[in-house]
Amino acid sequence: MKETDFPKYLSYFLSKYLPGQKNASTHTIASYRDTFKLFLIFCEREMSIKPERLQMSNMTKDLIISYLNWIEERRECTISTRNQRLAVLHSFFRYVQKDSPENLYELQKILSIPIKKHPKAMVPYLTGLEMQILLSQPDSSNYDGFKDMVLLSVLYDTGARVQELTDIKVKDVRLSSPAVITLHGKGRKTRQVPIMGKTSELLEKYLEIKKYHLGIARTDNYLFVNQKKQKLSRWGISYILNKYITLSRKNSLFKVDFSVTPHVVRHAKAMHLLQSGVNLIYIRDFLGHVDCSTTEVYARADSEMKRKAIENAYVDLVPDIVPKWQEDGDLMNWLNSLCD
Repeated sequence: MKETDFPKYLSYFLSKYLPGQKNASTHTIASYRDTFKLFLIFCEREMSIKPERLQMSNMTKDLIISYLNWIEERRECTISTRNQRLAVLHSFFRYVQKDSPENLYELQKILSIPIKKHPKAMVPYLTGLEMQILLSQPDSSNYDGFKDMVLLSVLYDTGARVQELTDIKVKDVRLSSPAVITLHGKGRKTRQVPIMGKTSELLEKYLEIKKYHLGIARTDNYLFVNQKKQKLSRWGISYILNKYITLSRKNSLFKVDFSVTPHVVRHAKAMHLLQSGVNLIYIRDFLGHVDCSTTEVYARADSEMKRKAIENAYVDLVPDIVPKWQEDGDLMNWLNSLCD
């Protein structure tokens, strides 16, 4: 049987190129892997091409567009997800084109597939009062409730991505003044974020009563673990958050009509910093954004700040006199005649 070249290129791309040359994180590689898992499923189910028989010569613009349409229509994914999958495919085919010049023309057509435009959703976030209600839900009188309170407080106070939160180890926490937590973010970048006094106090108490894994150095223990003393997963954090969101909804002041994820808590921290007058540059560094344009989404989302800015700059030029049309007899007679 003729050797297939697509599996060879894909294996090298995921196992050597991404971790070796691009220094991609395991989470990025996992995201790329998931795109190709879906692609192989599509080729087998919809195109009747088994993965082991895929060739680079099969890779056409029409095939990729059909795959993208399948993601949107059959799997009912969002346009944003479609664009993410396309970005992964573009990255792969840019890598392949140098080693597959015989398919260069078709690969160039694939690379020309544009990102699909879509309306940008407003940034969902919790108000200060709603965040306060959420943080007051855990029962701190028992260990599990207190641990959940600390977890939610750290999630909000650091503005951490959920994966950054799961990766925090005890050695990443410094409680001596100034208290900071070191976060390990996207692209293997690290940053230190300050933590406020109350969160610092909660962490100090938590580290005293924390149940450590005896087979690992205390400082190498993960800050938040599950019942098996294993690293808490992102799904575990979502489960904990959803539990207290459900309790918060019983409060009439908690007027949240959208799904609350750990990233919504990150949005809330960013919005509260902005509303407190913190410069966007500092918020960018706090959140670990590469570009300030990413952070500007919060400034565009805060309608209350826009209203106040307009009010402060507003010059009242509109006349106070409101015309009384009924006093204009000729006009009124003409308007009445329209219905005759």
